[in-house]
Amino acid sequence: MQLRSKVMSALIIAVAVVALMTIIPGVSAEHAVGDDPADFANIGWILVCSMLVFIMTPGVALFYGGMLRKQSMSSIIAQTLLAMGVMTASWVLVGYSLAFSDGNVIVGGFDNIFLRGVSATIIGGTNDYVPDMEFMLFQMMFALITAGIVLGACAERIKYTSIVWFLAGWSIIVYAPMAHMVWGGGLMESLPFDLTTLDFAGGTVVHICAATTGLALAIYAGKRSSSNLQRPHSIPMAFIGCFLLWFGWFGFNGGSGLAADATAINAIVVSQIAAVFAMISWSIVQYIHVGRVGVLGLIAGAIAGLVAITPGAGYVTASDAIIIGLVGGVVCYFGVIVMRKKSGIDDALDVMGVHGFGGMWGAIATGLFASSEFGGLIYSGDWHLVVGQLFAIVITVVFCFVLSYALIWVIGHVIKDTRISEKEEAMGQDIVEHGEPAYFM
Repeated sequence: MQLRSKVMSALIIAVAVVALMTIIPGVSAEHAVGDDPADFANIGWILVCSMLVFIMTPGVALFYGGMLRKQSMSSIIAQTLLAMGVMTASWVLVGYSLAFSDGNVIVGGFDNIFLRGVSATIIGGTNDYVPDMEFMLFQMMFALITAGIVLGACAERIKYTSIVWFLAGWSIIVYAPMAHMVWGGGLMESLPFDLTTLDFAGGTVVHICAATTGLALAIYAGKRSSSNLQRPHSIPMAFIGCFLLWFGWFGFNGGSGLAADATAINAIVVSQIAAVFAMISWSIVQYIHVGRVGVLGLIAGAIAGLVAITPGAGYVTASDAIIIGLVGGVVCYFGVIVMRKKSGIDDALDVMGVHGFGGMWGAIATGLFASSEFGGLIYSGDWHLVVGQLFAIVITVVFCFVLSYALIWVIGHVIKDTRISEKEEAMGQDIVEHGEPAYFM
């Protein structure tokens, strides 16, 4: 009798608990800005990082412009401004939604078009650290710099109007799906055979994607006339551009954890280390190879190191960053040599050589050196991450190249004279397309 009474009491209590769970609303992970004292630190830090990443795109204009002929300085500035405008408009209208709202493994949906439902006051939507509106802003800056990097590969050959249409289409069918596949819950998080991938700040989404896209454009446009290859026209300009990029990279990598915390500190420290050690290794190899070290080699080496550390900046240690930087400088140096002398492709500003090969090495290095907590091969003995990183590289290269080439091919058949003529190339796009020479001498 007592047992029966106890059983009945337990059932009554269980029913009561279930009833209360259905009546009382659950506690949401979302909370208003300011409920947690850490909110303001995170929000302030990511705002600063957003501005740091923003300054990288004008930095690209100076970096690229300095390495081109003086007849192309205004045109690369104009194309960079175009990239900033097109990518911002696309991101706000539909790109952010396609990248970060719920969808399938390739692309997101339309829940957040025109930034509908993207809150500036609630934390806990797409991330646990900052409001969705700020996350959208930070990610917008990544879209801008990725488009800016692309321009270097096909410099001095494709008309401004064609670049407009290309970037408008590319932002929707290439960049947004790549961001979704890697950061928005898409394909890279559901690879077969239990493979895993990591991309802290854009090794695949930014660098490999931009390089492969640029490669497609360079192949489509063909080579420049040999008489128009004199470069660079301003090493000081390229130097200033490089250091705007380097400065902005601290926000690029340091903000990708979306919090003002130890991960941000580590990301900035390893970024500086990798940049410097890649510059050292590039210089050594260049000296052995050609008997001298140039300023452009030094700054290219630094950029190579920053590219290489980007995918793993939140997962590797300072000592690992030394190795990643040293190898990255060598990989990118010979990547540039291969592209210039063996490929037959006129990658004008070594985008594939530095961002492509550097991004690939960085993705592999992340699989090797990520801490045991994240499944790096060296520290955990687990092969799933490093093989997953190889899968991610292949998927990124194929996806970005095929769609980018198809897009520029269609544009080339719709818009006549996508490729500027040899005569126009000799005069320079500054005069032919913009009527604004950068210098009056």
